[in-house]
Amino acid sequence: MHAWLLWAGAIACAAGWIAHRMWSVLPWGRFGESLALAALVALLAWPLVRWRGMPWASALAAVWLIALVAMWGPLPVLAVALLLGAAAAIGTALTGPQRSLAGAVAGLAVIAGAVGWLLPLPVHRLWLYAPVLLALVAWRRQALWTQVGTLRQAWREAVAASPRAAAGAVTLAGLASAGAWLPTMQYDDVAYHLALPWQLMRDGRYALDPSPQVWALAAWASDALHGVAQVLARTEARGPLNVAWLLLSCAALWRLATAIGVTGAMRWAPIALFASLPLTAALQAGMQTETAATAATLWLAVLVSERPDARPQRCLWLGALLFGLLLGLKLVHAAAALPLLAWAAWRHRADFLRAPVALALAAPLAVVVAGSSYTYAWAVAGNPVLPLFNGTFRSPFFAPVDFDDARWRAGFDALLPWRMTFDTSQYLEGWDGGFGFVLIALAGSALLALSDRRSRALAACAIAAMAIPLAGLQYARYAYPGLVLLLPALALAVQARLSPRAGAWLLIAVCFVNLAHQGNAQWMLHTGAVKRSVGALGRDAPLLARYVPERVLIAQARAVGDANGRVLVLSASNPAYAELGTGGRTTAWYDPRWEAIRVAADGDASGAAWVAAWRANAIAALIVRPAELTPAQRSALALAGARRVRTVGEAEWWRLPAERAE
Repeated sequence: MHAWLLWAGAIACAAGWIAHRMWSVLPWGRFGESLALAALVALLAWPLVRWRGMPWASALAAVWLIALVAMWGPLPVLAVALLLGAAAAIGTALTGPQRSLAGAVAGLAVIAGAVGWLLPLPVHRLWLYAPVLLALVAWRRQALWTQVGTLRQAWREAVAASPRAAAGAVTLAGLASAGAWLPTMQYDDVAYHLALPWQLMRDGRYALDPSPQVWALAAWASDALHGVAQVLARTEARGPLNVAWLLLSCAALWRLATAIGVTGAMRWAPIALFASLPLTAALQAGMQTETAATAATLWLAVLVSERPDARPQRCLWLGALLFGLLLGLKLVHAAAALPLLAWAAWRHRADFLRAPVALALAAPLAVVVAGSSYTYAWAVAGNPVLPLFNGTFRSPFFAPVDFDDARWRAGFDALLPWRMTFDTSQYLEGWDGGFGFVLIALAGSALLALSDRRSRALAACAIAAMAIPLAGLQYARYAYPGLVLLLPALALAVQARLSPRAGAWLLIAVCFVNLAHQGNAQWMLHTGAVKRSVGALGRDAPLLARYVPERVLIAQARAVGDANGRVLVLSASNPAYAELGTGGRTTAWYDPRWEAIRVAADGDASGAAWVAAWRANAIAALIVRPAELTPAQRSALALAGARRVRTVGEAEWWRLPAERAE
């Protein structure tokens, strides 16, 4: 009976795929490119297998790593490696050698917390970051070297025990990591997230000014870590850092599956399912917080599910740092992790009582790690979560209403998993199928996981971690960390109820259909940007010129010292101004003041209102998309005597006469 329940989900998924005519939206070209890329990597890995005697999983992993270095260059990869080494040094000092990878995530929390509090100070320089991080690595070099050896041995044993499953999981993880090859082009990234890393690299500090960017004081732990890596590399390092989060998540899934009783080759199943999820590849291509939140949530679950060591205060410190990282990433991630804290309080209540001082200090520690953005936002703007809940806080930097995105108000009910699977475009900036098919195909496994004593608590926490954010906003990306958290429990249910062969075929089928729809999770994947990145051989300019030409214009202007004054991006639909730092302005809603100016100035067909606004605000240059210019803006360019300096793709750089910009 239980086996039929497992197959019922797969049958329902197949029926839904047919009923919703999913073949009509399946990105056949992108799927073929993924298969071709997997075959190419296998071909490149074959000599390592044939002549070096490496297992397929290790050879494939080596080729994927080499590809990352080729796409980004050695400096960003080395910068992220140094950041991780320093984080692991902090973590092993706090938690001991038994929890080295969880300690590394906790160390990243410490670094993000420290950088967050220091953001307004002019101390974010290579000459300070590099010595401090190198000193941390040198201080714990023996412990780190021991941990590297331990991890290598664990990898060899895991691969040797299940070589085919390992090779399959590595292939899927590698395909997901290909999203990290792309330059930073996502809408929120170029309009918002890039601001902090670029200001740290260029100015050595971050301006706590929400006037030109209403999200400037929002939770910034993820952007702070990107900033550290960028200062070290002297260029963006988003891709390597995202791959680091991907690998940390894979390691946590292995540990979590082992902790609840998954054995043998099935321990690779959660990793394969995670890597095959379309959003996993999509998130690799951007700076959204879910990459880090997934890793932190998984390691927090590992900490709760495993037995504590002889010093429970270490587990409390570690748990506080992991939860603090989630809170520092985004408020919703901390809320989704609250069920894990409740499980920890019940499961380890006796251990906690043996460490009352550590227990009392755990919450303050989490607040210290996460609190910088909330504190600065309260002090500067009068709203600790600006622009959220501004109907209550009434900050002058945003309208006195609660920020809301009406696009994601489709309704929260029992049919939400079905609709989110087959009608995904209503819940994500993507295409149908872009959330993957796990929720339906393995729905029976989820029910069985709730009935199994070994996985009940984990499954309940994972389902709650999906439901909590979705109850407030039906946005699929917010449910992603909870979905990944559920995967080990699903694997245990399949292992317990099906034969190894049947279970393997069921999970392979789910991974296959997930991979087939990977291109539907995000526009860059959907339009073949990964293929173009391979063709560009790691050069960003061709892709940026095609997708975000404003970034190429800014880079060209920066190279000749032409981007030092105030630059206004006139396109409200393409506000790629984040890397301009304190000098950037946009007429999009991110900058409410200039949005209001745009609405008023476009009402004056003569262009005089626009010219007056440019002069009054010392605008030195403009970035425009000619196809989007309004009649008033065209008139203003002529009236102001603006001169077109350069053109890239659909975007143009215009300079205002110096005497008119003052």
